[in-house]
Amino acid sequence: MTENVWSYKSTAGRLAGADLTGYKVEATDGSIGKVDKHSDEVGDAYLVVDTGVWIFGKEVLLPASTVVSIDPDEQKVFVDRTKQQIKDAPEFHRDKHLGDRAYHDELGTYYGTGGPFA
Repeated sequence: MTENVWSYKSTAGRLAGADLTGYKVEATDGSIGKVDKHSDEVGDAYLVVDTGVWIFGKEVLLPASTVVSIDPDEQKVFVDRTKQQIKDAPEFHRDKHLGDRAYHDELGTYYGTGGPFA
């Protein structure tokens, strides 16, 4: 059974209640930015990543299932996607998409496991 796209993998090393804001985010092929916001809500956990100049200052939303590991000493979050895969994900607009079920479904499908509302 595939783990829910909106939940952290049990192997990610996520400590409940730990603040990931400001942590650097590393794709499989390099840095993509820093965590600007995150949610630990059961069934709706995610990271909002500020990409800085990498994709022209945009933010991306990454479902928690993309997190492979978290290094609290280095303050880094490692995800299992390439920079291009993240760049090609459905565009994210904080005001429009946070809490939007249709967007969650679209993003969940993009990241390969369907959404919690599918």
